[in-house]
Amino acid sequence: EMKKITAFLKANYQIISRHAVMEGIDWHFIPPHVPHFEGLWERSSSDPKQHLLRVVGETRLTFDELYTVLTQVESCMNSRPLHPMSSDPADLNPLTPGHFLIGRPLTALPHHDVTDVKTNRLSRFQLLQCSSIFHQLQQRHKWRSSTSERFGVGTMVVLKDENLPPLR
Repeated sequence: EMKKITAFLKANYQIISRHAVMEGIDWHFIPPHVPHFEGLWERSSSDPKQHLLRVVGETRLTFDELYTVLTQVESCMNSRPLHPMSSDPADLNPLTPGHFLIGRPLTALPHHDVTDVKTNRLSRFQLLQCSSIFHQLQQRHKWRSSTSERFGVGTMVVLKDENLPPLR
């Protein structure tokens, strides 16, 4: 099957390239063994593997057990915040991918019944939550500016100490 796909792509390379250019598609390939080119993407693909190794290790699981563990890992991945936490003490929950799926983090405890709450109140809360966060999601551009422009007061950074154990 892969040989058929490869042969098709090689035979129709010019047509595919022209169509991609007309659609505004610009290809950027990551060289093999150079994960720092796309650090965030590479990191997000290695996180599930780390969760699985920590939970499962060398244990052989049945299909149902593996399905349960994978569901829990998915829940952890979709409950990570998409932005830094607010300094407002009343705002305890940062926006996570789980909010787009079920309206709250997937690892959160079930909330009380809101069926009696007026729909306009719920819609307004969701609108405020999303509009205050979305502008922060795409601001950081790695290696695109000088050092003085990248770092300043209020810039969120990750500090790593090689002498500390993982998760510290």
